[in-house]
Amino acid sequence: MPPTNILPAQPTTWRRSDDPQYADDPEFQALTTSLSDQLFTLTSSISRLNNQISLLGTRRETDRVRERVQSLLQETGDSFKEIGEGLKRVSAWEDLGPSQKYTQGKLNQEFRASLTEFQVLQRHALEKQRASATAARSALDQEGEAGSASAQSSAGGQQQQQQQLQQQEPRLAEQSEVDFQETLIIERESEIRNIEQSVGELNELFRDVAHMVHEQGQTLDIISDNVTQTRDDTRNADQQLRTASRHQKSARGKACCLLLILVIVLTVVLVAALA
Repeated sequence: MPPTNILPAQPTTWRRSDDPQYADDPEFQALTTSLSDQLFTLTSSISRLNNQISLLGTRRETDRVRERVQSLLQETGDSFKEIGEGLKRVSAWEDLGPSQKYTQGKLNQEFRASLTEFQVLQRHALEKQRASATAARSALDQEGEAGSASAQSSAGGQQQQQQQLQQQEPRLAEQSEVDFQETLIIERESEIRNIEQSVGELNELFRDVAHMVHEQGQTLDIISDNVTQTRDDTRNADQQLRTASRHQKSARGKACCLLLILVIVLTVVLVAALA
């Protein structure tokens, strides 16, 4: 019985997740999908924030409205910072394929657009908060000056002193209201400082993202240039092949004509020889 030829087992080839030709990197896909979902959620938060800020400085402004504005500003700002860190990870990803680079650039562009919209709302809220705090501080100062002038004009005379004693209790109540308003103004000024700090932090984040978008744009330009060059080379090769094919057909036609002439000549010679 002849020996059976046993072929050696072929080694199994595994695609590495970091292979630039392998576009389905699970970790990259999970990260970018999560960032995309977070950006979609931010769109809803920005819309709610816009509605609440529009109430500031109107008759519908209440303490609850201001609280919601501050809460949305803080939560949305923190979300942008978190997504920004994720985008930095995506931008630092190595050996990306064309589809992954497209996803990377798309996320950067969407994040930049949403962040720009949020920064506009931040400045709008900051302007309204400053105007409200300034107006409240001015009104409080005017009340204090009026109370001081009233106290000076009422000084002198026993009867006036008795009137001051009678008015002392209402004035204590007024002072309590003044203290309360002063506390509210201090809280507003603290909120303004928090917004200013968040604006500065997000400005830094915006610059980082703008830099990433610029770098991504250069990469995409290089890819586009390579694609264009490849397309031109392909077209040139196709034209050369067509030209070569035409030459080949022409040469084949000429060869057939020469062969036919040769056959005719040989036929004539043979006929003349036989005759």
